[in-house]
Amino acid sequence: MTASADDDAVAQVRIAITNVPDAETGRRIARVLVEERLAACVNLLAPCRSVYRWQGAIEEADEVPMVIKTGADRFERLRARLIELHPYDLPELLAWTPGDAHGPYARWVVDETGG
Repeated sequence: MTASADDDAVAQVRIAITNVPDAETGRRIARVLVEERLAACVNLLAPCRSVYRWQGAIEEADEVPMVIKTGADRFERLRARLIELHPYDLPELLAWTPGDAHGPYARWVVDETGG
């Protein structure tokens, strides 16, 4: 594997986050995304407390954050599948391209998502 191949992979990695209501929902969604090669890896983080405005009221809820690693060519399919699987009426989905990443790891992410 050459440095340029790793550099290209870094440019292809996308990191997405979402929150789900509980760990079991997170595990179920994560497993589907990895099985369908829409994600190379999904981290389920420790529960957190979210405070937000919803339908005119300030709400609070315990949620489980998910960090999803995918390839750029899979992101739109990941988005559609996540929305389909997610229990919320308006699922959070934020994504970005990391400015820097460990090249061999980025290559693994891209390879595992079919890149």
